[in-house]
Amino acid sequence: MLAFLRCLPVFLFVGGVASGEPWEHYGGDAGGQRYSALTQLTRENVAALEIVWTHRHGDWRGGRGKEVRTEIAFEGTPILAEGTLYQCTPFNRVFALDPATGSERWVFDPEIDLTARYSNQATCRGVSHWRAAAASPDAACARRIFLGTNDARLMAIDAATGKRCMDFGVGGQVDLTAGVGDLQWAGEYQVTSPPAIAGDIVAVGSAISDGSTTRAPSGVMRGFDARTGALRWSFDPVRKGFEGHEEFPKTDAGLFLGTANSWAPMSYDAERDLLFVPTGNTSPDYYGGHRRGLDEYASSVLALRGATGELVWHFATVHNDVWDFDVPAQPTLTEITKEGVSVPVVVQATKMGLLFVLHRETGEPVFGIEERPVPQGGVPGEKLSPTQPFPLKPPPLGDIELALDDAWGLTPFDRRWCRNRLEQYRSEGIYTPPSLEGSIMYPGNAGGSNWGGIAVDPGRQIAIANIMNAPWLITLFPAEEYAARRAAEPGVEISPQRGTPYGMRREVFLSPIGLPCTAPPWGELVAVDLAAGEILWRTPFGTTRDVTPVPIAFELGLPSLGGPLVTASGLVLIGASFDDYLRAYDVKTGEELWKGRLPAGGQATPMTYEANGRQFVVVAAGGHERAGTTAGDHLVAFSLPE
Repeated sequence: MLAFLRCLPVFLFVGGVASGEPWEHYGGDAGGQRYSALTQLTRENVAALEIVWTHRHGDWRGGRGKEVRTEIAFEGTPILAEGTLYQCTPFNRVFALDPATGSERWVFDPEIDLTARYSNQATCRGVSHWRAAAASPDAACARRIFLGTNDARLMAIDAATGKRCMDFGVGGQVDLTAGVGDLQWAGEYQVTSPPAIAGDIVAVGSAISDGSTTRAPSGVMRGFDARTGALRWSFDPVRKGFEGHEEFPKTDAGLFLGTANSWAPMSYDAERDLLFVPTGNTSPDYYGGHRRGLDEYASSVLALRGATGELVWHFATVHNDVWDFDVPAQPTLTEITKEGVSVPVVVQATKMGLLFVLHRETGEPVFGIEERPVPQGGVPGEKLSPTQPFPLKPPPLGDIELALDDAWGLTPFDRRWCRNRLEQYRSEGIYTPPSLEGSIMYPGNAGGSNWGGIAVDPGRQIAIANIMNAPWLITLFPAEEYAARRAAEPGVEISPQRGTPYGMRREVFLSPIGLPCTAPPWGELVAVDLAAGEILWRTPFGTTRDVTPVPIAFELGLPSLGGPLVTASGLVLIGASFDDYLRAYDVKTGEELWKGRLPAGGQATPMTYEANGRQFVVVAAGGHERAGTTAGDHLVAFSLPE
């Protein structure tokens, strides 16, 4: 995605027993705060961090991935449960590791088809842990690791031994492709994020290729019995029973086709039995003239009853989404103080760079919402919403408008070129409709925020987000031209959007030398005071050290993939950027306190825990092939010198 940066410089634990606070969930806790109460690492000593162990899993292009047909990304965040570290690889192998030494305790291989064409890359962001309340601790499968796979299976693994729990589903697994519709190819429907644990329910969504057809598979969310694998509930996000939609395509199971799936992690509030689900847009991405209300629950936050799947409330972050602005990040559950009262909230980061703070019990915006008029005049047949919701607080975390005078270039020639090109396209700010002449999306479909989401310091009531500011060019064309355009530009993303009158072409809006036509920073770290709804600080995030032919670290701020964590001692720790570093920042000021070199791209979210009296910070460093970062297969643990 960011090969454009490569041309820049030319122009310018022994016997580990875990103690203290565990990191038992993908997001630290079930609400995804990515917060640790550990304080051994501080602003004063973090510069002494060093690598103390590295585990290499072998699932990359330089190892077991030589024949893999799709891109590979090591995006996983391990979990720590009852003294063992569990991580998954891009090929869905699960490793149980000693948390103090990184030595292997067991390995589970689901044996996915490495030759399949997985629509959302070969990746696995994490696994989930569940324990049976009444079972003997020594009983087989009393504790289970749940894994969703690239080939769309939900699997239960004995957390102690790494063997399948054969009483779950059929042979330890459930086929998630059953009932969702006929797949166009193997790998169109997959699971890339960890399942959510809601009591004794395992809830799972899906990652689907949503730009190719109106008849994309159903985006149904489902809850399965953690012991047996029996289906307990399902929620079809494409609205059922809407008047006039009897002819809209459905699966044999009666589910609507057309996605609105949930591919990012979910969160769970056990006290209220509420499961918070981020949803995607109804397919295809850039045209919605056929939907006629079917996208009511798309690009939304849903609050479902964990035990039953019943919808309690929903909040649409985008109306009639035709920008691929699906909700990409885990909803984050925390509490803020407002007028002296503690308010339970869900904080939702979005690709638009807008941060929505919603009351957890009702979905009402805590700071209010303004429905603002947005550009109209879509392609013939399109039906656009006249307004879109903007939170009154906090303000947008990134740029949302690209005016003619904002055109940028490293040289005067570049700037003139970008300005001239910008005059040719529609660029009317966020929510400019896709068009036949070409429309600038700013921010683009990659964000704003992406799947890394935010971290929240609940004591200081500060949220930390990494934000991208890169423009994209979206061009629609008559559907009958798809084959010819695909043949003429094999290296460009071109989608057929079958079932609509239009195909789609999408690319980053770049100058002739391959740089964005907007001024840096193209990536920022942003802190938000959640109680006041105000931005505290922002700082450029990431250098050109590893994305250019010459290893020079220009402090420009780069796009990133992955999220931050925050500690009670006032540290923000984050990899994510497209240079190969793990960094530490001061949560109050944004000052960079330390950066540690990684052996490969750290496009993942770090986690932290204590073992044998030492605090460890662990991050996946395996790179992201689609983004062009340094490839590898390393899980790296940092700690202070003994």
